[in-house]
Amino acid sequence: MAAVGLPVKDIAPALADRFRIERQIGAGGWAVVYMGEDLKLGRRVAIKVLRPELASEAGEQRFGREIELAANLRHPHLLPLLDSGFEDGLSYYVMPLVDGESLRERLARQGQLPIREAVRIARDIADALAYAHRQGIIHRDIKPGNILIEDGHAVLADFGIATLTEHLSLETLTETGVVPGTPHYMAPEQLEPDLEIDHRADI
Repeated sequence: MAAVGLPVKDIAPALADRFRIERQIGAGGWAVVYMGEDLKLGRRVAIKVLRPELASEAGEQRFGREIELAANLRHPHLLPLLDSGFEDGLSYYVMPLVDGESLRERLARQGQLPIREAVRIARDIADALAYAHRQGIIHRDIKPGNILIEDGHAVLADFGIATLTEHLSLETLTETGVVPGTPHYMAPEQLEPDLEIDHRADI
C-alpha cells in the first residue's frame, strides 16, 4: 500500500536530532517504515511512523504507555523495541534492522516451504505468542509480512502497533480506512465491535 503524506523529506527533520532517515522500506494501513541510523549509538535501525490521523487519536501519553508495554517484552523470537517517541505530531518507534527477509518475501521467492522449515518457523512464532499472551498482550496482526527470518530463525514484529490499536475505537480505525488486522489473515471477530478479542485471534 502506498504511503500518503509521509515523504522522507517531511519525516527526516522531525527526527534529525536522533536519527538519520535513509529511505522508505515499507508501508501499511497504519504506519510507514523507514531505514535509518541511530546517530547516538551508531546502529542501523528500522523506524516505524504511525499515520498522523491515528497518532492524533492515540495521543502522546497513550502512545507512550502502549509502546512501553511492548518494549518490556523480552523473548528471542520477538523483535525488540529499541526506542519510541512523539515529535512534531509524529508518533514513532524504533526496531533493529533485520538482516534477512520476511516470510512473505521468502514464500514469494521460494514457494512452498519444506516441511521441516515450516515447522521450525511455526514453532518459533507459537513460542513467541505464548510468551506475549502470558503477559496479557495480543498481537492482532499475525501474517507473513510480520514474520522476519534471520540466520534461520523467525522473529515476530509489530507488537508496538498491536498494543496501541487495542485502545483505538473500531469506528475511528474504519473511518480512517484501517482495520485492526489484515483482512486476508485476521480473525473475523476483530470486525465485531462488541466482541472481546483474546489470544485466540492470534492463534
